[in-house]
Amino acid sequence: MLMKWHRLHNSRQMPWKGEKDPYKIWLSEIILQQTRVEQGLAYYNRFIQHYPTIQQLAAAPDQEVLKLWEGLGYYSRCRNLLLTARRIVKEYKGLFPRDYETLLSLKGVGPYTAAAIASFAYNQPYAVVDGNVFRVLSRFFGLDTAIDTLPGKKLFTGLADEVLDKQYPALFNQAIMDFGATVCKPMAPACIDCPARKDCAAFLTGNVNRLPVKEKTLQRKHRWFYYFIFEHRGNWLVNQRNQRDIWQGLFEFYLLETEAACEWNDKKVMEWLHDQYGIADALLVNISSVQTQQLTHQQIRGQFIELKLSSKPDFLKSYQWQPKNRLKELPFPRFITQFLEEHASIGS
Repeated sequence: MLMKWHRLHNSRQMPWKGEKDPYKIWLSEIILQQTRVEQGLAYYNRFIQHYPTIQQLAAAPDQEVLKLWEGLGYYSRCRNLLLTARRIVKEYKGLFPRDYETLLSLKGVGPYTAAAIASFAYNQPYAVVDGNVFRVLSRFFGLDTAIDTLPGKKLFTGLADEVLDKQYPALFNQAIMDFGATVCKPMAPACIDCPARKDCAAFLTGNVNRLPVKEKTLQRKHRWFYYFIFEHRGNWLVNQRNQRDIWQGLFEFYLLETEAACEWNDKKVMEWLHDQYGIADALLVNISSVQTQQLTHQQIRGQFIELKLSSKPDFLKSYQWQPKNRLKELPFPRFITQFLEEHASIGS
């Protein structure tokens, strides 16, 4: 499926895409560590312009290279860049090693970068596992193991190796990363256009926005909760929180948690419903003002978005539909009950 999508529909363009020169692949990966693609792109182009080969980079004065790096931050990356460039010129005659373990021994090169060089430059069967890949695998297989823990990294790295197309590893790695960046996005993924949705565990169970799980997210002090209150013929959709987090065991409406505030309006709500779930006939009743609750170690902020649906979507099969009088009997967190008390049409 991924390879077909990559061949027919993947239009994501980047200067290093399809690159076979290990120097340029390595340079792009080091620059993009802890840096957004939009920001790193200009730096990558400047570095290639100033130092077209690894020999030229290795021969450049430290101060000159650091000046070119200025603004990217994490300057240890730049110092490691120079150390590795000079080692490759001195010990390997300017040629990048082809052996994965040797690549790992280079300063500043971890499993991800080593896999990228081995895969993209030499077409060796190593899975390149970035945030996009973690997200695709977590959603497709419905896995809620935290991706930022050692067990999670081990689990998803092993899974990525299992699903890797060993015959065309470079193409497959590029495909799954681009798929995560353009279709299986963190916020508002394009599920309705996803060729894998019929087999995607997260889509089939309505858990797309809950996955992947990050342990650090659970510890964040400021969180944004957007509750979509779906109503169909006098029944409201609810879900019990069973994950290891605040309000465990309590009930809630359909939750979309984001890392930053979102500005919702009629158009954005309807676009989100259509792009993610193919819902085109919902009636938007209300978008609440921003609500706030201060917990002991966290501040919860968010909004409630009320929608009337003409039918029950398939992706919500694992959720519960409860009549109005039943809502009174369910235990909700204060963040929700406070809202219900002010909106008698829902909770009364």
